Amino acid sequence: MKTRILSVRDDGIDAVSAAFSEVIESGGIAAFPTETVYGLGGNGLLASAAAKIYAAKGRPSDNPLILHIGKEEQLFPLIAEMTAEAEALIRAFWPGPLTLIFQKSEIVPRETTGGLNTVAVRMPSDPTAHRLLMDCALPVAAPSANISGRPSPTSFRHVKEDLFGRADLLIDGGDSAIGLESTILDLSGQVPTLLRPGFITLEKLQAVIGEVQEDPVIRPEHIIAGIPADFRPKAPGMKYRHYAPKAPLTVVRGSAAAVAEALNRIADEDTGILTSEEHAALFQKGRVLTVGRLKDPESIAHALFSTLRRFDELGVHRIYSEDFTEADIGTAVMNRLLKAAGGSVADAETL
Repeated sequence: MKTRILSVRDDGIDAVSAAFSEVIESGGIAAFPTETVYGLGGNGLLASAAAKIYAAKGRPSDNPLILHIGKEEQLFPLIAEMTAEAEALIRAFWPGPLTLIFQKSEIVPRETTGGLNTVAVRMPSDPTAHRLLMDCALPVAAPSANISGRPSPTSFRHVKEDLFGRADLLIDGGDSAIGLESTILDLSGQVPTLLRPGFITLEKLQAVIGEVQEDPVIRPEHIIAGIPADFRPKAPGMKYRHYAPKAPLTVVRGSAAAVAEALNRIADEDTGILTSEEHAALFQKGRVLTVGRLKDPESIAHALFSTLRRFDELGVHRIYSEDFTEADIGTAVMNRLLKAAGGSVADAETL
């Protein structure tokens, strides 16, 4: 496939937006920036566009896609019913990194929703994404713009690395501001249910609408135990191994001193160690990369995927990460780390 590359900075937003609309409206697929991670978009109302997205990523077809819109009016034709809870959440968090799941309308093909009767929708706040979606006449189905299973792309370099020759258009819009995929909240059942943690935390959702429960599948103990093969995911990131670097990754639990003692004993020059800025000096062996500050969990979220890709570039044969279980967005960070590790966890005392 011939791939065209455009840059917002060099080519201008008008030219970029016109090219994006042309690709989407003609049934093609295009990678574009958002505030969370880069997305790989296609016409959300066209089954063949969904098929192209799945093929380009090597993504299982039962893994649902998220529809992206630029204005609230685009939501109503896509869903069967608007609720008071949805209206309150939209007022509080859209545009922004929150995906809401509704019962779908008939115009949304099941190929886009992974065969489900529900549809996931969000409105990005990234200025480039918002302009592209405002100008485009269609809802844009878009998972992350990477090969399935790989760390999600937060810079254009990573998009080009994975998708050049696989998509019609790649748009360079700079680095993603947040660096983790959107929070996903299911509003299609009796009780609003968190299906993927993200920048919009459980506590923030509860502050707006009251009761919100977590799907057990997203809890650490279930990721570690492994998701059953016959599980049918209602949202991206629930079933399959995601975000994974090339080398096997293990999350090491224990105090910083205990983790450092264990890894200083077993690490060699080809071992990757993922740690915080506060703890980096404790590690004396291996290829040590810092991912942010414990006192600033958002900095860890921002750098996580790019740091995992950096280990690929270094060619390490094994990666160990400290445990970043913290309040607030740390829940989302650990969800991604455990998925990237395929649930591999070790206690420092047993390494």
